[in-house]
Amino acid sequence: MKFLKTTLLTIAVAVGIQASVASANTEVRLGHVGGPGSLFEITANRFAELANERLEGVAEVNVYGNSQLGGDESMMRRLRLGSLDLSIPSTVMSSESNQFALFEMPYLIKDREHMKRVRDEVVRGPLYEAAEARGFKIIGVWENGFRQITNNVRPIVKPEDLSGIKLRTPSGVWRIEMFRSYGAAPSPMSLSEVFVALQTGAMDGQENPLIQTYSSRFQEVQDYLSLSNHVYTPAYLTAGASWNRLPEEVRTVLEEVAMEMEDFALEEGLRLDEETLAKMRDEGMEVNEVDFDAFVEASQTIYDKFAEEVDGGQELIDTVASLRE
Repeated sequence: MKFLKTTLLTIAVAVGIQASVASANTEVRLGHVGGPGSLFEITANRFAELANERLEGVAEVNVYGNSQLGGDESMMRRLRLGSLDLSIPSTVMSSESNQFALFEMPYLIKDREHMKRVRDEVVRGPLYEAAEARGFKIIGVWENGFRQITNNVRPIVKPEDLSGIKLRTPSGVWRIEMFRSYGAAPSPMSLSEVFVALQTGAMDGQENPLIQTYSSRFQEVQDYLSLSNHVYTPAYLTAGASWNRLPEEVRTVLEEVAMEMEDFALEEGLRLDEETLAKMRDEGMEVNEVDFDAFVEASQTIYDKFAEEVDGGQELIDTVASLRE
């Protein structure tokens, strides 16, 4: 009997040690497409730093940036399968649910203060629900940013200046539709492939937030930067199938830190816009502003299409408009 008790005690201690080791070794994998110096890298690394301080000995967030784990579409599949824990999708969410195409509507977001209100009253409501219906859980709304156009053909002032320009876009169908309506020849392509496409002339231009453009070194192979602010794209810190497999303590910390990071992401986005624009001017890019009124007028067809085709689309547009002031 004594031998049996000793054996059971030994097994119990071993199991406890194994459980402790397993807990301490829990890895939370976070992937994103941002290059060195990008807003994605800054926010993801800061998130990991803060989370790991609170999770020491329990779990560790490891960041895999610069498309190490594939492009956005690949990482969305990994989230769905549970082989990736967190990612930071942006435009690609509109391919998961048409409701996310709200942020494909040009000139929808006035500024970052407006975005805060939209984040709290719109994204946390119907868009969170739309993500959950597709098997995803958004735990924080960060920033990709206001998007600008670069190209090697001409400065873009009015929509017709885009006529015939081969423009790389993300894979969201609404972005493609928008630029096609302006007269461009848009083509979706993974971010990691864009530099070579611009360098070789396979693409004439691209559109991205300034820091994404700069961190990807596109200014080295582009002549013109047109400040269009045509779309503001949030970024969503998103979990998938592995979320409920993480210990509750870990999930709680990740959610808390993700929320704490939201205003930080907006502040960093503003800082990087100002700093990056100055750098791009200094490095020889020809910079101009677009005719905003002309672009807004040319955008009405995409709004009409969204209102017609997306369930509750007009209501979403009206709600965002009501939060502008």
